[in-house]
Amino acid sequence: MRRRTSDAWYLGTPAAVAAGGWMALIFGLSSIPAEEIPGTLGPYTALGHFGLYAVLGGLLLLALAPRMGRLEHAAAIAALIASAYGVTDEFHQSFVAGRSPDPVDWVVDTLGALVATIVIALLLRHHRHRREDAPLP
Repeated sequence: MRRRTSDAWYLGTPAAVAAGGWMALIFGLSSIPAEEIPGTLGPYTALGHFGLYAVLGGLLLLALAPRMGRLEHAAAIAALIASAYGVTDEFHQSFVAGRSPDPVDWVVDTLGALVATIVIALLLRHHRHRREDAPLP
């Protein structure tokens, strides 16, 4: 069942604003020159990429789901947008002192977005089914 336009605005707009803010945060973090980043991050760099893009994918899904007819479509589009933003983020890093684009970072970004959108879509679907199965008062 499709929601009314006013419901989609009410439910999706705060998540869209949050996603835009999260994208700005990622851009800001990517703008930090390499010499200002602690050299001991090691494997935490991949966890950071995964986590940042998991949050972005989740926010994009929450922004798109009320506006789209199918949750699966919203999840796919959210993951694609987050992945595309990861590409632009890696390109942006080529202009930052001491930083360079890394395809592995983009893959980790995409995996983070994919995992988050799949998990959140499953949770939303489960929640929706539980509400539909609940007895009427």
